[in-house]
Amino acid sequence: MTEIRIEGANVVIVGGSSGMGLALARRLLDEGASVTIAGRSKERLAAACRHLDDHPKLGTCAVDISREEEVAALFRDSEPVNHIVSTAADIEGAYQLLPSIELAAAQRVVESKFYGPLLLAKYGAAHLPPSGSITFTSGIAAYRPAARGSVVAAVNAALEGLVRALAVELAPIRINAVSPGWVDTPIWSVVAGDAKQATLDAMAQRLPAGRVGQPEDIADAIRFLIGNGFSTGTILHVEGGHRLV
Repeated sequence: MTEIRIEGANVVIVGGSSGMGLALARRLLDEGASVTIAGRSKERLAAACRHLDDHPKLGTCAVDISREEEVAALFRDSEPVNHIVSTAADIEGAYQLLPSIELAAAQRVVESKFYGPLLLAKYGAAHLPPSGSITFTSGIAAYRPAARGSVVAAVNAALEGLVRALAVELAPIRINAVSPGWVDTPIWSVVAGDAKQATLDAMAQRLPAGRVGQPEDIADAIRFLIGNGFSTGTILHVEGGHRLV
């Protein structure tokens, strides 16, 4: 088996300023990787650097992955890259019943979770070695859709189709996705507002795992896909058994 080394690797994490991406950045830095966290907000990137103790192997890049010219510049100006990860998602305003859905909110989901990954692959693949990888995040909504979640469910499903197609087109570069269940991240403050904790607690009681996920659970799964040289075109479900209930 060919070892995919993390120590000394260069990893770009889009969405790395919070939640799952931030947990992954910590994990990879601890293993000796050089990590660039990318996102739209310079303020959040600066806060993430402080959270990660201004690690000497940590860099940042302000980029909106829905803008093609910015994604192209991200890789044009970067050092050689071994792995690319995206945990980015803009779902503000997307969880609405059908009569209330605004097209602009739906478009933001498509841009952040489909067009953005497409552009990352388009411009990033040429900078990856044959042993490199690209890992995206889809989500449980594609399998357990609920009222108000039609847009997110559809985009997650589309992203998973993209993963399979790119795994064929870009081989031997490996393309995978992690499909998280409910994870206690800041995005829930957008989805549920003041009812965040009560909502998560109610789901924890339903899940076979007996709890909702933590960002570190998803970071572990992404780390596996980065390091396993025989996984490609794979959707790795990390959802506490949510598909079973």
